[in-house]
Amino acid sequence: MRRILEIACTPREEIESMSKKTITENLKRVLLEDAPFAAALFDYELREHIAAYLESKHTDHDRYFFAITEHTNDVAMLLIDEQDSVHTNEDARTVLRALWRDAYAQNIQRLIPKMVQDLSAGYLSAAGVRIIEQRRASDAV
Repeated sequence: MRRILEIACTPREEIESMSKKTITENLKRVLLEDAPFAAALFDYELREHIAAYLESKHTDHDRYFFAITEHTNDVAMLLIDEQDSVHTNEDARTVLRALWRDAYAQNIQRLIPKMVQDLSAGYLSAAGVRIIEQRRASDAV
């Protein structure tokens, strides 16, 4: 009697969807629910890019710059402020929260899909940030 071995294969799209869901959950857990960051992941994936990020910030005339990475359920973050001080992980989150004040959660929710897209494609997610002052209705001509 011949035995046939069946191997269950998960379609690539389903794996990518599961991966994106996991990345999304990890980012929300750390950025919105204040779970801890991974210092080792910062050292492994972000530290070496600091000089390039500073250069990008200056070239693009960004007010500040931040980058996020996620790997095996760990998240790491870097933020470069207006004075070019580098903040990492929990400190970076605290500084970003102070900069965005009441808009922090809304801005993070808005950015997470782009972060997930970058991270699931194997890239670091990085963004330069400029501040646009809101005009009052009385200022409009």
